[in-house]
Amino acid sequence: MARPRPEPAQVVKQRRDAALAALVTGVPYAQFLGIGFDRRGDELTGVLHFDDKLIGNPILPAIHGGVTAAFLEMTAIITLSWTFVLPAIDAREIDPARMQAGDLPRLPKTIDFTVNYLRPGLPRDAYARAIVSRSGRRYATVRVEAWQDHRDKPFAQAAGHFLMPPQDSKGG
Repeated sequence: MARPRPEPAQVVKQRRDAALAALVTGVPYAQFLGIGFDRRGDELTGVLHFDDKLIGNPILPAIHGGVTAAFLEMTAIITLSWTFVLPAIDAREIDPARMQAGDLPRLPKTIDFTVNYLRPGLPRDAYARAIVSRSGRRYATVRVEAWQDHRDKPFAQAAGHFLMPPQDSKGG
């Protein structure tokens, strides 16, 4: 029996990009803060686009600590969700068009989240990458690091534990 022909790479890329965009736009606070994601394969990098409304201390100026924490937490949640959604998208079990219409998978819920502020976040774009340390059916542990100019000089890092939604849950 002949093997089915693989999909063109562009079709796969468009399907993944549409699903990620739907996942991110499903979180209104991420839109308010200006958080986006850059996808390279299965790796996500959170991007906090600078805006004057993000400044907490105008004398320094520095990005507000709450904005930094929200950016780290949002990066952790979206990355954790992406690790579970991506295989379903590739297997066509989840349709990105339905996701864009509002039929989103449930997101993990934060159990605890600890942030370490290493230095002030300067008034410019910031980037973050999360690493899923452990994931099971019920709980997951994620580490996140945020930087601005140099990845090896983070301005904040965090670790969190999350309650995973049931595997068969859709919408939320």
